[in-house]
Amino acid sequence: MESKSEVIRLAGVHKRFNPATINETEVFTDFNLTVYEGEFVSIVGSNGSGKTTMLNLICGSLMLDCGKILLRGCDITGAPEYRRARHIGRVFQDPARGTCPSLTILENMSLADNKGGIFGLREGINRRRLDYYKSQLELLHLGLEDKTDVLVGALSGGQRQALSLLLSTMTPIDLLVLDEHTASLDPNSSQTIMELTDRLVKERNLTTVMVTHNLRFAVDYGNRIIMMHGGKCVIDAEGAEKSAYQVRDLLGTFNEISIECGN
Repeated sequence: MESKSEVIRLAGVHKRFNPATINETEVFTDFNLTVYEGEFVSIVGSNGSGKTTMLNLICGSLMLDCGKILLRGCDITGAPEYRRARHIGRVFQDPARGTCPSLTILENMSLADNKGGIFGLREGINRRRLDYYKSQLELLHLGLEDKTDVLVGALSGGQRQALSLLLSTMTPIDLLVLDEHTASLDPNSSQTIMELTDRLVKERNLTTVMVTHNLRFAVDYGNRIIMMHGGKCVIDAEGAEKSAYQVRDLLGTFNEISIECGN
């Protein structure tokens, strides 16, 4: 049997907030998780279960207290966020965080196209790449290919989130991180963004970790599902086992956890 290639691994992770105070909270104690090449992992869980903290640890916006984080076998535990961003694309819940609203679509795409490169005093926009940028925008099916000179701040939330998703995958990355990227959108826009996400992940063969509160999205998309609670994975199913999950199954587990916690 062919072994699977690791993309990201959290090993023996410990993380607490406000240590040695009355507000001390321990989120992870010896937490372990491995995501393999080509996986699309949907992660759900109650508030405070550790979902977003885990993403922040992976991306480097939080540092762990103990343990290791390995990206394709390389230890990135102490690497700053900007260095990890060369290998990890992230789409946030707030559409404004993944784009520069005061710049045009073309300017945003030029910046994303040069991620990890050198910015000098030359003009930042590479108009020789305009046809390529338009071809990428056409993939969104939102008509943005005809609006490259429009300020991103003038776009709708759904359009900006679609653009954020595209920008995060314009350069080669090892991992795509989706941080509740449909939570701020209306239902129609949320569905559109999820369909686009699924298409881009499959077409570009992106290893993806998605945190979502939408149980239907967690069930319908991806090939692995994880439910977190109290800093642990209480469900971890892939392949056929994942496909068999229904929303009612996840709700049932949520209810069991709530009863155990006295809610």
